[in-house]
Amino acid sequence: MTPPRRPLLIRKIGELVTLAGPPAPRRGALLGELGIVKHAALLAQGGTLLAAGPSEEVERRALGLDAVEYDAANRVVLPGFVDSHTHLIFGPARLLDFEMRLAGADYHAIAAAGGGIRASMRGVRDADAVALERGARAHLDGFARHGTTTLEAKSGYALDRDNELKTLLVLRRLGAHPLDIVPTYLGAHIVPPEFEARADEYITWIARHFLPELAAAHLARFVDVYCDRGAYTLAQSRRYLEAARALGFALKIHAEQFEATGAARLAVELGAVSADHLEQATAADAAALAASQTVATLLPGSVFHLALDRYAPARMLIEAGAAVALATDFNPGTSPTLSMPMIVALACRMMRMTPAEAITAATINGACALGRAAQCGSLEAGKDADAIVLNATDHRELAYYYGINPVAATFKRGRLIYSESEVAQT
Repeated sequence: MTPPRRPLLIRKIGELVTLAGPPAPRRGALLGELGIVKHAALLAQGGTLLAAGPSEEVERRALGLDAVEYDAANRVVLPGFVDSHTHLIFGPARLLDFEMRLAGADYHAIAAAGGGIRASMRGVRDADAVALERGARAHLDGFARHGTTTLEAKSGYALDRDNELKTLLVLRRLGAHPLDIVPTYLGAHIVPPEFEARADEYITWIARHFLPELAAAHLARFVDVYCDRGAYTLAQSRRYLEAARALGFALKIHAEQFEATGAARLAVELGAVSADHLEQATAADAAALAASQTVATLLPGSVFHLALDRYAPARMLIEAGAAVALATDFNPGTSPTLSMPMIVALACRMMRMTPAEAITAATINGACALGRAAQCGSLEAGKDADAIVLNATDHRELAYYYGINPVAATFKRGRLIYSESEVAQT
């Protein structure tokens, strides 16, 4: 018999960022409301938060519980990051793409030369499941070190039946990792070579044959599509997503990344949980998103890595009233970062988000973009005890510093899964 886990008490928190509130996306002025408690503590039992608030109240509740204590040393504690857009499973890094880009080639020229997504397709098809799982576990450990406690992970690099199943089954096996992983099927990423110039036939095959198989196997929570130049048209995206919705999948869309296609408004029309990228979003897109429950997930890491000069119009989206989230877009070609702190720093510098807005977008709004706001994204009684300790005494330091890892410790469901040092533990 495994002995019951002892409760956890995190003491001497200088600044506790709770983000307390309803399990719904924060918009407008509420995006900057962090619910900060000074001189605070956290108490968790069985992986769930029992209390989060002023030290005296919380520590009184801990009396007699024989809790494991962690001394936060007057530092900042905030909810674990919720990274709602990653491409976790892939083979080799796309280093040739990187060199070509530095020499002046753009995204589409690299793809035409055999690089880009098709290079990752070959890597995933050629790798066995053991190798893919080993690589993904190493990445997950890196996410935990940088404070992520929940993340979405997409398939979409294999683009055929057997290897997409291989990818999704690897994601299922990764469920044993401490981090929560939400699986997404991105079969409509690009058109695979077997269906060259026959994208409509590929969409038909997915809709009639593969999506029902995935639904029966419960291998994905979301279905995603890449609607853009060189990928899928608005009409093809609609047909694919409508088929997925009819089978009970929740929807996501890669929207308005390189061209304005109308995909953001399609996301709203179909009730997608999120529309992601949005670098080319218009005022009409912002108004539609603001009037909907679809979360605008912004991915500044990909713009930075591609050395582009047009970031998503975060201020326009926020001022319109859209719910804005941030995510890494971790992938081998356009955003090879697993650091949500770096994404927060980029969001503030390049998209003029405030530190408070960026923290909200990286936590509770990210949870909303995964349909998990009732479980994670804030530090409140009844939610998962997912928390991170920063080497900082003010939450604004998270955005102020960049290129370093500010995370001192990561807790997942009340269990310490990463610590830069054992010194602070008792």
